[in-house]
Parts: sequence; structure tokens; C-alpha cells
Amino acid sequence: MEALVATAFGCFRVDLEDGDSELTDDDPPAAQQVEVSLPLVVAAAQVGSRVVAVVDRRPPLLLSDDAGLTWREVGGGLPAGVAIAVDESDPDTMIYASESRLFLSGDGGLFWHSLPTELIGITAVAFS
Repeated sequence: MEALVATAFGCFRVDLEDGDSELTDDDPPAAQQVEVSLPLVVAAAQVGSRVVAVVDRRPPLLLSDDAGLTWREVGGGLPAGVAIAVDESDPDTMIYASESRLFLSGDGGLFWHSLPTELIGITAVAFS
């Protein structure tokens, strides 16, 4: 599984298994445009009825499984974020991006692990 990551220095392809990254000529991912009626939203992603919003507060993520009718907090312990992506084939798999690091969850946001790759100036992330 791989991700495309837009940064201040170009677009990188990141292997989500081992964190290896390489600069690529691929078009950088654009931030997904999702309408979310929450305060302090930085970014949001949606697949089906699952909506995940990065917010400028602690914890930095809010998750909805009913298309935004109700929300729950996830991501306690994560740093401030700039981007989020949800895997279309498995909405429990998500990539969260801080300004310089990627975090992966495979269980709907309950647990997150940091990838060893450090990329400066992350602006967007997407599954490839």
C-alpha cells in the first residue's frame, strides 16, 4: 500500500509498510473538498458515510460514521494535523499527516502508528 504526499519540496510516494519514500513526478494529491459543519476544520475526507475531520484542537480528529450527523473524538496523542485520507477500499484504514510526519491507522482511528519517514511541509495526502 502506498500514499502520495504533497510537500513544499514536491510530491513523494511513500510505502506505508516500511515508510520508504521517493520523490516522484506524479501529480501531487489535492486536498479533498468535504463540507463539514464543524468549527476549526483544517481538512476533511469522506468515503461513504465515514467522514474524518482534522480540527485545530485536541484531540485533532473527529470521526463520523453517519455522514456527519454525530461525531466522536479520535487521535488522542497525535500532533496538530494538516491532512487526512481514508482508503476507499477499506474505510478503517486512514493516513493522518502532521506538518512533517505521517501516521497510519488500520482500525478506524483507535490506534495510530508513526511512519519513520519525515517530510517537510506536508500539505496533502492520498492513497495511491
